[in-house]
Amino acid sequence: MFAMLCGALLGPAGVLAQAQPRPIVTLDRIVAVVNSEVITRNDLNERVKRALSQLARQGTPPPPRAELEKQLLERMITDRAMLQYAKDNGLRVEDAELDRAIDRIAADNKMITAQLRLALEKEGIPFARFREDIRGEIYMARLREREVTEKIVVTDSEIDNLLANAQQNPVADEFNISHILVRVPENAAPEQLKERQTRAEQALTQIKSGTDFRQVAASFSEAPDALQGGAMGWRDFDRLPALFSEALRGMKPGETSGLLRSPAGFHIVRLNERRGGLQPTIVQQTRARHILIKVSEIVSESEGRARLLALKERLENKADFAQLARANSEDTSAARGGELGWLNAGDTVPEFERVMVKLQLNQISEPVRSPFGWHLIEVLERRNTDMTNERKRLLARQTLRERKGEEAFQEWLRQTRDRAYVEIRLD
Repeated sequence: MFAMLCGALLGPAGVLAQAQPRPIVTLDRIVAVVNSEVITRNDLNERVKRALSQLARQGTPPPPRAELEKQLLERMITDRAMLQYAKDNGLRVEDAELDRAIDRIAADNKMITAQLRLALEKEGIPFARFREDIRGEIYMARLREREVTEKIVVTDSEIDNLLANAQQNPVADEFNISHILVRVPENAAPEQLKERQTRAEQALTQIKSGTDFRQVAASFSEAPDALQGGAMGWRDFDRLPALFSEALRGMKPGETSGLLRSPAGFHIVRLNERRGGLQPTIVQQTRARHILIKVSEIVSESEGRARLLALKERLENKADFAQLARANSEDTSAARGGELGWLNAGDTVPEFERVMVKLQLNQISEPVRSPFGWHLIEVLERRNTDMTNERKRLLARQTLRERKGEEAFQEWLRQTRDRAYVEIRLD
């Protein structure tokens, strides 16, 4: 998670400096151009150092240096193109928001921010570099939400079809899987498609010859989880991409699929473990309502938060929540007085849910930042209920959203990369 960066050391000055041998200065050079920005050899060396450290902590054998450099440079190019797109389209991550995200990271690691900073510096990770890495992750999450997730539509008929198919071909198991992705550009020329397929076949050949799957993933995969050995973790059968679920249906733990082709490119899937699915259980639901103020080029982070603080003060002075929501909220729930209905765990984004579950009944939260904007949240009721049938439909909707979202994001990512002007100068 932490970025690795070596700090520059200043040499002595004045008469003492004249008495010492002049230090050898390594000139930096450009290894890639992405639109109007450059990636330097020092940038790449830093990323390689961080990747090698991460692989060592995971116990994953590192790939050959040249392969790792090529893979990391391609990811840096894609990341740079996405960040440029975000900034060109008015997305901003202000320092105050970044500070809150880092505070949450520290809390998740049972630290305060000052302790996190010391721990990073002890590992040789400059805090400024760590902050910029987290800023980039926030940009990426926002891009995915705005460009892909918000546009996904799941119909009732699609849910009905998924549930009907599950009854005809029941697989209740969960799968722990890893994967490798070799991307194929949109409208790839035949020779380019052949080169990509050959590369995927090389990865598969190495796996079949006994090379550690994690090492092959680090060498060949162009998915974001490549440096984690391609690990996707535990997934319900119905929540896997259809391409993967069909391949996994007949596989045993330890087996690897052949090449699987999707619009994004060529995939290789490994089944690590398989276990029986969870049985239906009584779930706790929360009935809540909220007021949302969106952040934009017109409304800044500080202004959005200040508007909610003013609304919170009015609520504490007995103003009607529903009326304020109808007049001020920028969510589709405004017409319902901010009502979100009965919510299950996972139905809202983590930032929202983390606060909601801690609220007492009829308590108004402090302003809460999520990818959608700033919220005031009030919990109206809680209940435990048997949601077997309803939950099936909710899970089916979530499954379809995840499938569509992942496919759409990979396609959008590829298009963003393909639209960018890229010149690679790596030897």
